[in-house]
Amino acid sequence: MSSETPSPPHNRVSALTLLVTGLGLIAGAALWLFLIGQADIRYSADHDETVPMWHRWVPPLVGILLVRLIPATPHAGPREPLAGRATGRGAPCVEALALTGLAVLFAVALRGLGGGEPAHTLLKLSLLLAVPLVLFWWRRGSGAAWTVGRQKPELRNRWAPAIPVAAWFALSYTGPFALPYSDAATTMDALTLVLTMTVVFLVNSLLEEVFYRRWLQTRWEAVLGAWPAIVLTSLLWAAWHVGIQGEGDLSLDLASAFVNQGVIGLFLGYLWSRYRRMWPILVVHGLINSATLLLGLLLP
Repeated sequence: MSSETPSPPHNRVSALTLLVTGLGLIAGAALWLFLIGQADIRYSADHDETVPMWHRWVPPLVGILLVRLIPATPHAGPREPLAGRATGRGAPCVEALALTGLAVLFAVALRGLGGGEPAHTLLKLSLLLAVPLVLFWWRRGSGAAWTVGRQKPELRNRWAPAIPVAAWFALSYTGPFALPYSDAATTMDALTLVLTMTVVFLVNSLLEEVFYRRWLQTRWEAVLGAWPAIVLTSLLWAAWHVGIQGEGDLSLDLASAFVNQGVIGLFLGYLWSRYRRMWPILVVHGLINSATLLLGLLLP
């Protein structure tokens, strides 16, 4: 069974417009960076090293192709609201708009505060976790919360995401598209390294995937369909990275984020849309954040 979700008829024009505009922003950003000689982009907030932007495209694009070719895990069937009085089409849209506002506020506030700590963690915990939980609690209490049904995936397809994830990992960690590694991990004792990677995983990988994919993207999928939601979520997820990787020129910083995190977000979003499993997107996101440290340990 395919997991592609058709948009409601009255939303098809909006969905198509959003899809074309979003993909156009990514393609236009790449073309502009190439034309002005800025095709090398930062790949980490921890240092200023750069890589050619197309090096960041190959692993996720190969992953997207494999996700498309491998049967999707059945999950909930048509993604329609199933709980309480939230059976109208407007129910997921209300929550989607609220979460989108929080995503925009997070990106703007983080850049305005300089992107450092403790602003980064405090803003993320409040705007991407605490406020959404209060919103969901309030809407459940009023009988207006939006939920989707659950269906246990077939056993034979439960681990299908392992194939695109493994292919992405092989391309990202080996060969010409592997990121340059850092020796920072070799300067830490084992306990510090484990604690650092655990905190980074919880605050970044887990929290971001829950907010951007599980909460935000799923609701927009119910309103607009799968790919418009994937593209919108990817751009919103990419935009907040300007606050920690930006150089000060907003247009250049946004373009770099769109061609870097924006493309990676398409892969993460498609993994979530097709399989509705958290472990693949957590594995990919976790390995992205820890790549320079892990490669420093694994490579001589």
